[in-house]
Amino acid sequence: MKLNCDLGESFGNWSVGFDAQVMPYIDQANIACGFHAGDPLVMQKTLTLAKANNVSVGAHPGYPDLVGFGRRSINCSVDEIIALVKYQIAAIDGVAKSLGIELQYVKPHGALYNDMMVKKEVREAILIALNSYYRPLKLMLLATPDIEQHRAQAKCHNVKLLSEAFADRCYGDDGKLLSRTKTGAVHNKEKMLAQVKQLKEQGSITTISGKILTLNADSLCVHGDNIEGVKAIKAIRELMG
Repeated sequence: MKLNCDLGESFGNWSVGFDAQVMPYIDQANIACGFHAGDPLVMQKTLTLAKANNVSVGAHPGYPDLVGFGRRSINCSVDEIIALVKYQIAAIDGVAKSLGIELQYVKPHGALYNDMMVKKEVREAILIALNSYYRPLKLMLLATPDIEQHRAQAKCHNVKLLSEAFADRCYGDDGKLLSRTKTGAVHNKEKMLAQVKQLKEQGSITTISGKILTLNADSLCVHGDNIEGVKAIKAIRELMG
């Protein structure tokens, strides 16, 4: 199971996250494309950093919401979602190609990711965007008990999926992430490492109510937006081997 992290989220004079410290410990970098965070120079620097550390790169498109960091759902039409996703993919793909890097996959950000997981029409729009792109790209989404249904939907659009689990997030009994507005939604370091160990050894997680859910995950999402998160990523890397 690989480790992925959301990076490239600084903007102008505002520095967000610890990209340089995180990069040596991860396998996949989900890089912001300018709609929720990031800018052209940040994108270029983050791609260059990924290349130097032999880290695979993916597009991290979001809703056009810099003020809200892409965490607010926007009622976009299917055509708008197709267009905004393709626009962001094309931007990072072009910069990556100029640096000798091949974009590997797409992982939506924030509210767009959450909407993709609960609204079939949003997921369909994103799949259409990828299918109509000039070359194949994989879509990264949440590993849930519904993953086979998602694979079947993606197959209709000739898109391959990468499923991910989260190291530091608590899960509900439905296999989805517990809302950040609820108590216990984000694990402390001890619970996070226990969840990672369970995923590695048993391929499962324990939900908020104590239910055991099997998750078939290709990648594990970690967060490096604070120094404690960076230390946690190092510990997870050691645990994963």
